[in-house]
Amino acid sequence: MRYLLILFLCFTTVKGYSQDSTATKIPTKVKGTIISSTTEGPLSEVNIVNINQVKGVATDDNGEFQISAKANDTLHLSYLGYKSIKVRVTNDWLKFGNTEIVMTELALALEEVTVKQLELTGYLEVDMKQVPIQSNNRYRISGLYGQGYEAGKPNIATKVLGAIFNPADFLYNMFGKKPNEMHKLKKMKEDDEIRNQLAKRFDREMLLVLLQVNKFDLDEIVNQCNYSKDFINTANDLQILDAISECYEEYKVIKRSKDRKKGRKKGKA
Repeated sequence: MRYLLILFLCFTTVKGYSQDSTATKIPTKVKGTIISSTTEGPLSEVNIVNINQVKGVATDDNGEFQISAKANDTLHLSYLGYKSIKVRVTNDWLKFGNTEIVMTELALALEEVTVKQLELTGYLEVDMKQVPIQSNNRYRISGLYGQGYEAGKPNIATKVLGAIFNPADFLYNMFGKKPNEMHKLKKMKEDDEIRNQLAKRFDREMLLVLLQVNKFDLDEIVNQCNYSKDFINTANDLQILDAISECYEEYKVIKRSKDRKKGRKKGKA
């Protein structure tokens, strides 16, 4: 009888501990409310991205949001006309729920732009020289899938073919050294909220944060993927994302081909 009582007490203790653990389980989402430092009112349509999990949401009309996160994840908050900020997710935030976050307004100064009107003379040979040239032709390399390349220079084919057979080219170094960031490309393309946010943006800020590159490297990646300056200057962030993603997939095909050739050479040796 005494042994039965001990077993019963043990079972009760384990069950109670299990219930306590379940009750105190840390949630996997954080909630927050974003307000303006100027108006002290809520900000709607603020872009929130979990950099670690590559998940995105936007605040509602009350400035509130909820996003998947765990402790030590970093949230990137951005809103037109306000300074972007990064917020670290803590255990306390996960446990105790809604947190109020203040964003500071920026003073925006627009540069004066002078538009030069074309002055046509009526002589075709003279007038044609005044028309700006849009160098955004596209072409394809046989054997590589995708929608093709966008060329910006007459000798671009030589440049691309040189890159294919040069293992130390810029794309090889950029893509090869950033496998984790490049893996995020796929996750970014699968998240509808992030795609919607990127389609409205032209500042490259969210891409820079998620891919962990600077503005120069991002432009150089797209340039080395043989997209023209016209495309780089006018494309929205979603178009840039798709361009890099397409280029990365083709890079992997080229790299696998190189690796197979090296393997065959070693086998013959």
